[in-house]
Amino acid sequence: MHPQRIEPQAGQESVWDYPRPAILEDTAKHIRIICNGIVLAETNRAKRVLETSHPPCYYIPIEDIKMEYLVETTRRTMCEWKGISQYYDVAIADKYIQNAAWRYSLPTPNFVDIKDSLSFYGSLMDACYVNDELITPQAGDFYGGWITSDIVGPFKGEVGTWGW
Repeated sequence: MHPQRIEPQAGQESVWDYPRPAILEDTAKHIRIICNGIVLAETNRAKRVLETSHPPCYYIPIEDIKMEYLVETTRRTMCEWKGISQYYDVAIADKYIQNAAWRYSLPTPNFVDIKDSLSFYGSLMDACYVNDELITPQAGDFYGGWITSDIVGPFKGEVGTWGW
C-alpha cells in the first residue's frame, strides 16, 4: 500500500515533491528553540534538509546555539546521504534530555555546509518555531523533521500510513 499524497495548496510544499537523494538548502526563516524556559537556539541562517516523504530538518549554526548546555555523547548513527552523525544531550538546570540534537562533523561532500550546525528533535524541546509558528514534530523516535502549516504529507513515520 502506498500513501496518498496530499495535494499542496498555494504557499505549501508537499514532502512527496522533495527529492531522493536528499538535498540541502539555505533558509532565511526565523528558527527558535525553547528548552527549560530559555532560548537554546535562534537563527535566521539555518539550512534545511529536504528528502522525499520527510518534513524538513533544520540545521542551526553552532554560533547561534547556547552550546554550554550541550554535552556530546558517544552515540553515532549513519545516514546514507549525510554520513555519520554524533549526538548531544541537553543539560539545563535540573532538566537533562538524552540525544536531543545531532550533527555531522564530517559530512559527505553534498552536505559539507552543515558541518558546523546541529539539528534538534522538536519532540524533546519545550517548543520549536519556524517564523513564529509552533512546529509539530515528525512522528517516530528516529525522525527529526519539523512540520509547519506550509508542509503537507503524509509523512514518513506516521502510524497507519504505510509499513515504514
